[in-house]
Amino acid sequence: MGKKAIHFWLPLMVLAAGVGAWAQGGDTVLSVADATKLLPPAVYFKGQSATTQLRNSGGVKFADGSYLLSVMVDTSGYSSDVQQKYQAYFITEDPIEIEGKKLPAGIYGVGFVGDKFLVLDVGAHDLLQVDAHNDAEMKRPRPLEIVKADNGGFRLYEGRKYIAFAR
Repeated sequence: MGKKAIHFWLPLMVLAAGVGAWAQGGDTVLSVADATKLLPPAVYFKGQSATTQLRNSGGVKFADGSYLLSVMVDTSGYSSDVQQKYQAYFITEDPIEIEGKKLPAGIYGVGFVGDKFLVLDVGAHDLLQVDAHNDAEMKRPRPLEIVKADNGGFRLYEGRKYIAFAR
């Protein structure tokens, strides 16, 4: 690389490095592509393996490098009572609060049922229940999506239903 090329590319490389460091400075919502790199093709829940729907996944990479991930699952092999409650796999490496209620680090099954959001342990036992909200302003609802909230926390959406969570 000649001197002229170095003079041209060096400022761009410095700028790119600075932007990357800035993006890593806070909590980051993961794209579906980034979340799918971290999630398995199948997960264990209530005595069997369920295929994940990686196209319907999301997550957060926190500033300290820990993750929160969620992915929709194919629950067709489960009994109807489990199918009603269990819609997605939910993994958090650190304790979080969901609608003000504490949830320890762990792996859970979650689902929106009516106007409630349920958190289940891997044996399908109810652990936590909170009120879900409806976002009538949501333009293009997806089966599962995580977005950054205005208050610094996050929202987990299933269509237009959502719950707020934070560390």
